[in-house]
Amino acid sequence: MAAERRFASTVAHYLPGRPPYAPALIARVAQLCSLTGRHRILDLGCGPGQLAIAFAPYAGSVVAIDPEPEMLRAASALACECASRIEFREASSEELGPVFGMFRMVLVGRAFHWMDRAETLRRLDDMIERDGAVVLFGDEHLEVPDNRWQGEYRALLDVYAQADADCERRSVAGHFTHEAVLLDSAFHQLERIGIVERRRFPVERLVDRALSMSRTSPARLGLRVDELAARVRELALRYADGDLVTEVVESTALIAKRSPTQIPLEPSPKS
Repeated sequence: MAAERRFASTVAHYLPGRPPYAPALIARVAQLCSLTGRHRILDLGCGPGQLAIAFAPYAGSVVAIDPEPEMLRAASALACECASRIEFREASSEELGPVFGMFRMVLVGRAFHWMDRAETLRRLDDMIERDGAVVLFGDEHLEVPDNRWQGEYRALLDVYAQADADCERRSVAGHFTHEAVLLDSAFHQLERIGIVERRRFPVERLVDRALSMSRTSPARLGLRVDELAARVRELALRYADGDLVTEVVESTALIAKRSPTQIPLEPSPKS
């Protein structure tokens, strides 16, 4: 499968399957980055638009880009339902440049690892206000009893996951963490925040989650989609209360800014 279309068949499963970002995390990031109605935000690799829509009330305007047309169609439809004013564009990180204008903040959710990270940060250095930020969003499942099904779930997906050169490349020695890449960029002042939540959701959401992954997408699985779905349901029901599964998720944000010494000081008013 061509790398640029790896998520085309996952669109219907992405929003219901992936853990949502905690609203409290969105509000805290907006506060820490001093967002106002005067600011522009870029959602880079926006997927179906969760972050763009979540941050729209905190900013003056939002631009959201993604290389996958199907994701953009889903994001645009969701934004219309939420009455959010967001500009969606089909583009990738390789196309970043002055044509997009300047931004207070650039959001990246679960997509940074697919990019040439050092080159992307270099391009963003010319597109972000001097006291602005790059913010990477993610989620982690904590080692608590509610998450005891996680190990079996991941192992099951590994059985069905097809070989993916890009995924394998990211796991080998020499592929540095996001923190390491950021520390070597202009945005090397890092702050991490997280919100921990216990959530309950229907068993079927774990089927959607499996089919939202690039390695186990419907396009990659082909005729094995129903087989994997059945095995996920069987696993989930062993841990469910009725038809509801419980998980504990930490929604995380890594805020990366320039050093204060890189930000020009405003001239002092003359007395």
